[in-house]
Amino acid sequence: MLREDIVESLLGKTTQKKKSRIPAKLDFLQSATGLILAIFIILHLLFESSILLGKDSMYALTKMFELDFFIKGGSSIFISILAFIIFAIFIFHAFLAMRKFPNSYREYLRLKTHAKLMKHKDTNLWIIQITTGFMLFFLGSIHLYIVLTEPQNIGPFASSDRIYSDTFYPLYFMLLISVVLHAGVGVYRLIMKWGWFDGKNPKENRVKTRKIVKAITIFYLVLGLFSLMAYIKIGYDHQKHYGERYTPNMEIKNEN
Repeated sequence: MLREDIVESLLGKTTQKKKSRIPAKLDFLQSATGLILAIFIILHLLFESSILLGKDSMYALTKMFELDFFIKGGSSIFISILAFIIFAIFIFHAFLAMRKFPNSYREYLRLKTHAKLMKHKDTNLWIIQITTGFMLFFLGSIHLYIVLTEPQNIGPFASSDRIYSDTFYPLYFMLLISVVLHAGVGVYRLIMKWGWFDGKNPKENRVKTRKIVKAITIFYLVLGLFSLMAYIKIGYDHQKHYGERYTPNMEIKNEN
């Protein structure tokens, strides 16, 4: 007998049955990490939009993440730690998701052809998720690496300088579009996959869920775009003082 056959006879299990559980476990891990990242993206976009309430609001939120309430003055190292954790989950999720990606451009074109012939909305959403996922692998990695290595450069002026003066706004625009679409489609597919809101009429609830997720996705796209424009405006106004860091009530002090 082969070694694996001996193990099977001793355990009373077949290798095939044991292996059959692996895809299910990987699917669960992919769903779990995807949900964690989606929740993080929702919160992250809300935190970033604090700039719409004013520079002081964005500054206060930044100091909160630096644990200013716990350590006097706070420390940017805590932002690096959070970025590292999210980066690790991001890479792990990407690794799991790549199992289901087309292995070549030819396969991708074949998938698009089938989607056009089938005219199935959920299949089209899957193509959107593949495309945005591919973009995120590069755009998201760049953003997370910057936050990980330069956590001290986060704030009303520092972030705006990076976006405008350092010409990062094209990258952040593409990142915003891809991350919001990817998260929106991902959450919808999670709901469909695990049947969280199927109820007594799954077909009707699927249509309602698609509309709700679509509305939320549009909301976060608009919110993100307004936030990005606010950072660009601040960066434009601040370009002559590039590198200067913001302090609370700075504008009021300057006026006096």
